[in-house]
Amino acid sequence: MVVLENISKCYRTRRGDVYALRDVNLRIEKGEFIVLSGPSGSGKTTLLMTIAAMLRPSSGRVCIGESDIYAMAISERARFRAGNIGFVFQMFHLVPYLNIVENVLLAGRLSGRNASKAAAEDLLRQLGLGERTGHKPAELSAGEKQRAAIARALFNRPQIILADEPTGNLDPDNASAVLGHLAEFHGNGGTVIVATHGPGAQEFASHTIRLRDGAIEGTE
Repeated sequence: MVVLENISKCYRTRRGDVYALRDVNLRIEKGEFIVLSGPSGSGKTTLLMTIAAMLRPSSGRVCIGESDIYAMAISERARFRAGNIGFVFQMFHLVPYLNIVENVLLAGRLSGRNASKAAAEDLLRQLGLGERTGHKPAELSAGEKQRAAIARALFNRPQIILADEPTGNLDPDNASAVLGHLAEFHGNGGTVIVATHGPGAQEFASHTIRLRDGAIEGTE
């Protein structure tokens, strides 16, 4: 499903080169639930953004299925990302002037697919937001915002969901609910990759990959 070959990400600074990733080689099979762990600055978010077709590596190759994603033109890569990858951010990144149905529908429009309002409302109901569909993000709790963000990530029926600290701003009950929704997607055959400091996701993990200083330190 996901293959990374010799991935490095280097930032040039006046004080010299800073490596966010160092020669990472990784293979993730279809249907796995992978947890990326490690201290702040270890490269978790950079690795996730690289897999998500959002951050071009300085060297190496990233393949999702049969597609070499950084060999694509920018527009082609954007369409591929919208149609195949769902992303859940720690800070939600909902559009503030749209209600949550409109936020979910935005994912469909970005992929070029028909965006059904009824389908978006049904998905939000499944996530316990049936009474909140007309509300804007500012009118939601943190847990409700993250569930809306998960609905947006799920709307295009992606092959993969990537989540960057998805429970970092949530209380324990809401954190557990969010992980439960990711586990349900995984249980239905989806591939999940979560970057997190917390231990909660580990109980669902097929494997945990530990990062340190931009390199893979070990796999459990």
